Amino acid sequence: MIETQTDEMVVEAAEEETSSEVSVGTEVQDSTPTADIKTTVNYLDPGLFNDVRVVKKEELVSDTLQEDIHDEIQKQYVSTFHDISENQVITGRVIGMNDNEILVDIGFKSEGIIDRSEFADGTLPKIGEQLEVFLERIEDESGNTILSKSKADFMRRWKELREVFEKQTTITGKIVRRIKGGMIVDLNTVQAFLPGSQIDVRPIQDFDQYLDQEMEFRIVKFNEARKNIVVSHKIILEESLKEQREALFKKIKLGEVLEGRVKNITDFGVFIDLGGVDGLLHITDLSWGRVNHPSEITKIGETLTVKVIDYDEEKQRISLGLKQLTPHPWEDIEDKYPVGTKVKGKIVSMTNYGAFIEIEPGVEGLIHVSEMSWTRHVKNPSELYSMGDELEAMVLSIDTEERKISLGVKQLQPDPWDKIEEKYMVGSVYKGKVINLTQFGAFVELEEGIDGLIHVSDLSWTKVVRHPKEILEKGQEVEVRVLEVSRDSRRISLGLKQVHDDPWPELIKYFETGKEITGTIIRVLDKGIILELEKDVEGIIPFGKRTKRERKALARNYKPGQSLTGHVMEVKPDEKKIVLYSEELSSDEKQTSEVDEVHEYLKKQEAPAAEKITIPDKADKESEPEEAGSEE
Repeated sequence: MIETQTDEMVVEAAEEETSSEVSVGTEVQDSTPTADIKTTVNYLDPGLFNDVRVVKKEELVSDTLQEDIHDEIQKQYVSTFHDISENQVITGRVIGMNDNEILVDIGFKSEGIIDRSEFADGTLPKIGEQLEVFLERIEDESGNTILSKSKADFMRRWKELREVFEKQTTITGKIVRRIKGGMIVDLNTVQAFLPGSQIDVRPIQDFDQYLDQEMEFRIVKFNEARKNIVVSHKIILEESLKEQREALFKKIKLGEVLEGRVKNITDFGVFIDLGGVDGLLHITDLSWGRVNHPSEITKIGETLTVKVIDYDEEKQRISLGLKQLTPHPWEDIEDKYPVGTKVKGKIVSMTNYGAFIEIEPGVEGLIHVSEMSWTRHVKNPSELYSMGDELEAMVLSIDTEERKISLGVKQLQPDPWDKIEEKYMVGSVYKGKVINLTQFGAFVELEEGIDGLIHVSDLSWTKVVRHPKEILEKGQEVEVRVLEVSRDSRRISLGLKQVHDDPWPELIKYFETGKEITGTIIRVLDKGIILELEKDVEGIIPFGKRTKRERKALARNYKPGQSLTGHVMEVKPDEKKIVLYSEELSSDEKQTSEVDEVHEYLKKQEAPAAEKITIPDKADKESEPEEAGSEE
């Protein structure tokens, strides 16, 4: 039995059908009821029954009908029956039709019927017309003989396509729809599968462009059992291209300039149709400049003039070039862009160390981060620019061998450091903003791009500053005094404490020798105790000559925040410290005589307070304060 083709049958094919032969006898079945006969007569051709005589029931049992039939007449009657079996194509004659069916006489004991829907195009057969039909069933549940016109057409077309396949000739078909993996092709009644890879010699991006197109095909697979046909258009193209390719390779020359049409665009290049033969125009041969994608230069269908830069006759490959039709841009580059020339370009690449500017296709220059600003410390070009920005720069140097051009942007503006010494004179006071804090000092911006450094030692006259954050905050407005300016090293030294007068001459008078002072413990060290005194200064009480164990034991008795009293022994402005003496901390049995001498000296001392007292050498050495580096 032949079923109507579906997409699944075309692609995957249907199961092989089995056929069976049905033997037909000559027995006469029960006659149709009179009502049915009248109904049948109504839609049959009236002329068919002109010679029919109506026999009454009484006559059926008469002796006249039981006469022996002549042998010759009987042979003629039997010859009107044929050996008919299911699943075969036979010829019949249209004898009638109604709203749903077409009646066909196939020379069998009963007429066959064809569903009227098989004539969907509206072209109905005429009464008496001969038709090729397919016998689906000799007798269905209702006793009807089922015929099919479309399956007969399919079988007839199938036979024709078999001959096409065997002779390997081409056939025309129409692409009717797209399915997974390819397209469906109508071969006039029979549908075939066209794989996507067999449409063209090149990969296809848009399959829908082939819908409703008529093309020539070659049958590459013909499966009789599964009623499956696979066709190819690519094989026809390849045969045609082979002849053209052979002819082209016989006359092609290296360096020859040809004209072709852009057939396909990929990420790596463009395929050019040179008239039946494809050549590859690689992305690197499109332009002397940077090309991110070939679609930036050309488009499908465009006609290009290209140059043959290489070909392999054995592999039948042709390499083409577009940029080779123009001179190399680096020829006479020094004459086109001498040092000092202003150029314009677009940023095509950015790195941590600079930005590459395309001056013209194939010619790029580098603007190093150090050449972007006179005053600003640029760490990355993205701080100032973005990809695609167009800017002006100056040619600084050219290396033709390495094909490198150095460019600068800051050179287009005057260098503010050229007159920095005249603008920021030593000793002058300016206002600025703290822009950065480091371990060694604070950077203050005097104007945009111009900043100076306040070293930690220049933050306070009296306080020992270990980090600028103890005094300043980022973003704080401060007054500073210019201490030093260097145009060559591009540095400005600033002072915060220098804005005010040095308080130590007055502090020496205030902290006169022998004066009893009380302070708050800041830190307890191995060699002494640091106190915070009046006037925002620090004092130190050294432990003297004690063993390490004694010092640790003594230090455990004191904690930060406690009050402690001592006598002024020495004022040290350079170290921003006042050395104190405490009988409890600075004496022991070995130092008794020396301490007595100090006490006696303190009673008799009448020297001015600003002068340094003289202490016996031994006692002086034992009472020396720690260096700043020994503090925690």
